[in-house]
Amino acid sequence: MAPVRPELAPDPSLSTAEMEDLQRDIAETARFEDDLSFDASAVTLDGPAGQSTLGEQPGVRATDGETPLVAGVDQAFVDDRAVSAVVVLRGREVVERVSAVERTEIPYVPGLLSFREGGAIISAFAALDSEPDVVFVDGSGRIHYREAGLATHVGVMFDVPAIGVAKSLLCGQPRESLDRKLPEGTRVAIEADAEIESAGSETPRGDGDAVVGYAVQSRQYDSSNRHVNPLFVSPGHRVGAETAAELVLATAAGYKLPEPTRLADAYADSVKGTL
Repeated sequence: MAPVRPELAPDPSLSTAEMEDLQRDIAETARFEDDLSFDASAVTLDGPAGQSTLGEQPGVRATDGETPLVAGVDQAFVDDRAVSAVVVLRGREVVERVSAVERTEIPYVPGLLSFREGGAIISAFAALDSEPDVVFVDGSGRIHYREAGLATHVGVMFDVPAIGVAKSLLCGQPRESLDRKLPEGTRVAIEADAEIESAGSETPRGDGDAVVGYAVQSRQYDSSNRHVNPLFVSPGHRVGAETAAELVLATAAGYKLPEPTRLADAYADSVKGTL
């Protein structure tokens, strides 16, 4: 799977100012509303019985009546190398998984994650036979200083619907306090704040208001003395904030992470162990 917009590939040799300008261009290109080739309600962990695997049909995408192909992307690190793993699911079935290892050329800088990890992700996608219908990325999408987190960068570059699934809140303001135990399935809107450059825009894009994503409680303990923190889910490209939250909840399977990124995380760690 090759980038549709290779000119937007993250170049770690750029200056910080040039990286930020590229992110602004990506944010302008991104569409933070639903533009899907499938019915979002068809994304499920329960695929039709007897369904063929993509391994038998390279390059095939979901068609009417089929469960869409959902990819998870995650990274692991060994010294100065990034391990990128992509796992593609149809329902609960893993139909393909690939990985790539590339050297990281810059340290971690908040807001510039794609320039550290992007090379390995591009190499991993190049090894894919399948074409996912939607991609879950371990990182932020629109919840980003310039609305161009890792999920946005990946989504726009490959022109594929993408969702950011982050474990911490980079910026933005929860509409309600998160300093409490949230019931499983709860969604709390994250609104743009002064840290997000377009917060004052007269014509906000995407959902038409200040909502840039959601805190999503994908799992919660029954115990009163333990709790699970929410995920921070945001649209990357061609997905709205509401749909992004719904798809994450639809692919939760008793764990905090949705299955696509949980399995990608496990596979990245497995590959890391061989290096």
